[in-house]
Amino acid sequence: METGPQTWPNTRMALDKETEERIEQPVSEEAERETRLTPAEAVKQMKINVPVRGNRKLRRLLERVNEDTQLKGWWHASNVNAVVRMQINDHSWVHIQIVANVALKLLRQLTKHHIEPSVVRDYGYENDDAEVVVLLGALTHCIGMSVHREGHEDFSLFLAEPKLRELLHDIYEEPDLTVIVSEVLGAITSHRDYGKPLTLEAGIVRVADALDMEQGRSRIPFARGSISIHSLSAAAIEDVAIKDGEQRPVLIEITMNNSSGIYQVDSLLKAKLQGSGLEQYVEVVAHIDTEAEKRLVPIYRLET
Repeated sequence: METGPQTWPNTRMALDKETEERIEQPVSEEAERETRLTPAEAVKQMKINVPVRGNRKLRRLLERVNEDTQLKGWWHASNVNAVVRMQINDHSWVHIQIVANVALKLLRQLTKHHIEPSVVRDYGYENDDAEVVVLLGALTHCIGMSVHREGHEDFSLFLAEPKLRELLHDIYEEPDLTVIVSEVLGAITSHRDYGKPLTLEAGIVRVADALDMEQGRSRIPFARGSISIHSLSAAAIEDVAIKDGEQRPVLIEITMNNSSGIYQVDSLLKAKLQGSGLEQYVEVVAHIDTEAEKRLVPIYRLET
C-alpha cells in the first residue's frame, strides 16, 4: 500500500558553526514544491551561501553566481528531471549548496593539516585558488541533469565550460583562466562513481557529492512507498559530521538509526571514496544509535 508523506526530523550536517549557519536544508517536500513553481519563481529564491573567509576571489565569484539566472535555471531544470520525471532524490540548488559547503569544509580541513592542493603543488597557485576550483566544481558538477540523467556528467562539461569562463572573467587572466577552467572540468567528469580524479580538488568534489546523504536527503522515494534497500538505508542516516580524525586528518562520523544504513556507507560512499585520492586522509566511522542494534553492530569502520 502506498503511504502518504512522512515527516522526518530536520537533521543538519555537523560542520563548523560558520559553515553550518550558511547551509539551508529545506525538507524534501520543499524540493518537490519548488518543481511546481515557474522557472522565474524558482530562480528568484535561490541563493548560495558559503564561508568565504577572506578569499576575495571566492567572494567575487559567489556574487556573480548569485546573480546568474542561467546557472540557476540549470539547477531548477535538473531538479524537475530528478524529482518529477524520474522520482529520485533532490537535485535542486539545495543539493548544490550542501555539496559546495561540504567540499570547502573538506578542503580546509585538509589544508589545515598541511595537505597541499594539486593546483598549489603543480602550478604554484595558492589555497585560495584551490577553493575556487572546488566551489565551481560543486556548483556545476550536475548541471547536465537538466538535459538527462544518463551521461549527465558529460552534458555538464559542455554546458559548464563557457559558463566557467564567464564567471571567472577578470578574476583570472590567460593562461591561468584556462588552467583553472580545466581543473574544474576535471572535477566535474571525475565525480561519477567510475571517475578517476587526478587532483585532490576533484576527489574532494566527488566525496562531497556522496556526503549529501543525511536522512532527509532521500525522503522523496521513501515517502512515496518505494521501499528498497536504497530508500531504507538512506532514511537510516541521521547525521554526518566532519571532524579532526585521530589517525588521519579527516574523520567522517555517521550516525544511523538502524543498521540498514551500512549499505549507504559501504556501497555508495565507499564507491565515491575509493579512487578519489582522499583515502589516505579520511577515516569513516558509523554509529548505530538504537539500543537494540548497538549490541549487534555498535560501531562500523569503513575499509577503503
